[in-house]
Amino acid sequence: MSAPAGLDSAALARWAGAARDALEAARAEIDDLNVYPVPDGDTGTNMHLTLAAAVAELSEAPPEGASESGSLARLAHGALMGARGNSGVILSQLLRGLADGLAGTDRNVGPVELAAAFEAAARAAYDAVAVPVEGTMLTVARAAAEGARDAAGRPDAG
Repeated sequence: MSAPAGLDSAALARWAGAARDALEAARAEIDDLNVYPVPDGDTGTNMHLTLAAAVAELSEAPPEGASESGSLARLAHGALMGARGNSGVILSQLLRGLADGLAGTDRNVGPVELAAAFEAAARAAYDAVAVPVEGTMLTVARAAAEGARDAAGRPDAG
């Protein structure tokens, strides 16, 4: 078995840019799907604009001596500062939980560490909402965490 790859800020920037672009492409479809708590029709737009702000912050030069996991923290900070609507705030908390879950793992990020970070991200998102409701992006975050845990071969985190 090969050693886990290190957390790479260039790969993170590519991933964040691709995610931003995918949200832009799916923006109208997500806007049309949104019906909770009211059909406000802007969830896709808000998520796209939030991630665009995060990517913009990530593209700025990192502070001297910044760690690779610091790049993920900067992405989360950019998302929080540019968050639009409830969905943007939840997205920023997903990124914050991911950053917190990977803090200190710069040179040892494998499937187990990534699954734990997805679990931390889902918990952070649920904690950011006063009354979490299933069937929303929170459910998707939890399912992604469960899928990552299963793929990594980890037992239920309970």
